[in-house]
Amino acid sequence: MADLTSDQLEFIQSGPAVAMITVGEDGYAKPVRIGLAVLDGEMIATATQDRRRTPRLRSDPLCTLYFSDAQFKYLSVETRVTVIDGDEGIDGTVRLVRHWQSAPEGPVTWYGETYQPDAFRRQMVDEGRVLYRFEVRKAYGLLVAPGATTAADD
Repeated sequence: MADLTSDQLEFIQSGPAVAMITVGEDGYAKPVRIGLAVLDGEMIATATQDRRRTPRLRSDPLCTLYFSDAQFKYLSVETRVTVIDGDEGIDGTVRLVRHWQSAPEGPVTWYGETYQPDAFRRQMVDEGRVLYRFEVRKAYGLLVAPGATTAADD
């Protein structure tokens, strides 16, 4: 992802906690924890049509992703979101879940249930799944402990 430094991308791929922050009609920030992955150079996540953030993103596609680890590292990434529905959104969601589970083929486990591939795809359709694709606009944060020496400091 050209819009992120290699250190930022490495941090995102290391599996920190992720919050997605949108702004509601009342002007308040609406943070929610999400699962996210970088696949084929794109940051993606899945949700459903009826989650409040989905229609919010359709009218205002701007959101901030906030990544944090268990110590001190954090990264804020300002993004523009594309909501992808239909077959493309379902296919992307299936691919994302398979990535999370390291299961390129065969059965998939979802909320404690094991599904064969066709049944899992139907489940994603029944849930009204969509895919979020994040376009990075700006990223900033703290990825090195304060006072730590980095290669650039040598």
